[in-house]
Amino acid sequence: MTSPYEESPFIVIWETTRACDLHCRHCRAAAIPMRNPAELSTDQAMRLIDDVAALRPQPLFVLTGGDPMKRPDLVEIVRYASKRVRVSITPSATPLVTDDKIRELAAAGLSRWAFSIDGATADTHDCFRGQPGSFQCTLDAVSTLQEIGLPLQVNTTVSRINREELAEIGQLVESMGAVLWSVFFLVAVGRGHLEEALDAYETEEILRWLARFSETVRMDIKTTEAPQYRRVLKQLGVAPRARGASSGIGRAPRPVADGDGFVFVSHLGKVYPSGFLPVACGDVRERPLSEIYRTSPLLRDLRDRSLLRGKCGYCEYREACGGSRARAYAVTGDALESDPYCSHLPDPEFARQQRREDVRAMRVASS
Repeated sequence: MTSPYEESPFIVIWETTRACDLHCRHCRAAAIPMRNPAELSTDQAMRLIDDVAALRPQPLFVLTGGDPMKRPDLVEIVRYASKRVRVSITPSATPLVTDDKIRELAAAGLSRWAFSIDGATADTHDCFRGQPGSFQCTLDAVSTLQEIGLPLQVNTTVSRINREELAEIGQLVESMGAVLWSVFFLVAVGRGHLEEALDAYETEEILRWLARFSETVRMDIKTTEAPQYRRVLKQLGVAPRARGASSGIGRAPRPVADGDGFVFVSHLGKVYPSGFLPVACGDVRERPLSEIYRTSPLLRDLRDRSLLRGKCGYCEYREACGGSRARAYAVTGDALESDPYCSHLPDPEFARQQRREDVRAMRVASS
């Protein structure tokens, strides 16, 4: 099946900087305190925004880091971007996030603001983030967002450290009036440690809990690097409800995955399938992002689910799920291999039929 994202991704993430005052134990970027002088300049950022804005369908543009607040031109970038694309921001919760700065960025045209909450208490969250006071800083900033009516997204990375608090975190996020709770499943890149990641059966347990929890709350729930959630929703008969559309952003028409509807631009301009799959596909200083996305061999392969190997290649949920390509790469070194953290066993008859179709396709190709 051809991906609907062949011409344009649903979302473009730009890592504005790797500078950050936090020291998060799961940080995929292994962020550092100071900015790199080789980061994309303001002018280069504007060219990137113009290229993103010219894509059709037009993607959502997300400013992440590190901490975007470390860039002195952030308001200028947001103001320029918001006139051309839907733009969201995911800053770190530090003293740089002042009430005035939130209001200034909101006035510049942000569509949504995302914060991370990785614990139900300050002890857990601040331990996760490596900085005392981060939890309270987040709560204070969320109060300002609530006051000005800017839609809030909350990101939570679930691991062995905080999995027992996940239900309490979910209730906290719901009480904040968030439009979207994005639950990340740890990938062992950057500072992320493999031993802190949930195994396949723990992942399945959390996904099933999320599906049931989603039926009880007003906010939308999605997962990052756990596409099995789509399978679980189907199996449990739970319909995903896109309440996040109320913020003007909405949800993707088809599942988004690493390189398939999703693309990541680093602080140095390198293009990756995602921030969790560190295989460079090009450089926006050398070629437009649109060209890289459409022509990169790796990105094209990631959009072709028929190339998936192992049980992911013969799974009846291949199109709906496809497994985490970043986790497959992190564990096996092959982005097209089976997701090692999926406990699902494909339907045997579907697998046999898929193998027969593959054999027929190979015979046709060789004739």
